[in-house]
Amino acid sequence: MPFLLTCWKVNLAGAMEFRMSFFMTAGMMFLNNMIWMFFWSLFFNRFPTVNGWQLQDVMLMWAVGTAGFGWTSVLLGNYNRIAAIAASGQLDVYLTQPKPVLLHVLASRMSLTAIGDFLFGLCIYAFVGDFSPGGLLRFALGVLIAGLIFLFFNLGAGSLAFYIGNAEGLSFQLFNSFIMLTTYPTDIFKGFARIILFTAVPAGFISYMPIGLLRGAQPGFVYGSLIALIFLAVSSLLLFHRGLRRYSSGNLTGMRSG
Repeated sequence: MPFLLTCWKVNLAGAMEFRMSFFMTAGMMFLNNMIWMFFWSLFFNRFPTVNGWQLQDVMLMWAVGTAGFGWTSVLLGNYNRIAAIAASGQLDVYLTQPKPVLLHVLASRMSLTAIGDFLFGLCIYAFVGDFSPGGLLRFALGVLIAGLIFLFFNLGAGSLAFYIGNAEGLSFQLFNSFIMLTTYPTDIFKGFARIILFTAVPAGFISYMPIGLLRGAQPGFVYGSLIALIFLAVSSLLLFHRGLRRYSSGNLTGMRSG
């Protein structure tokens, strides 16, 4: 924990060196999310209910998704750059230092835009959320699960670089597809597409949170989310650590750049 706290302190200090850029970057992401909410409000003004979903549900979906993505990307911001780091030989720097390799890689970068995402999620929940003790607890659990699903899914996708070479393009596409699928109500997808949402690309466990957890915890969904999270965690960690044994040095000499 002291090591992680030091990494986060250094990352934040580096970001605050350019304060105007820091606030503008986070602010632009916050504004970008607000624009999406504006378009969703226009849609639900025309169609008040879509497959049981209302505007409040969509807002809560965005609150959980952006807050979960935000905290993960702020604290462990390299999770979506594993493929690029492995393919370019940048792991050399981490392998030569006496710290856990994966933890060091993940914590060595902070995403400035994700700060705007996290604050946006909190603000949306403050606007439409349930502030009872149970409601706050469910929201916190949803944000935690969402962030960890983001983390481990993209860690697994990035770890493919150890096995198939330069997987940066594939990892980037999976990352963007995953984010996109968490921003649409789950119940608009049917049949095979819905199966994919809860298996191969498990974004459905995030986008269904407003119905399965925040409205009132559905045991089947909660247990399913936890099982999916455990499976993602175990499989992605195995992919990374077994892949690390296959890693070939890039013969780079340099300091960690984040």
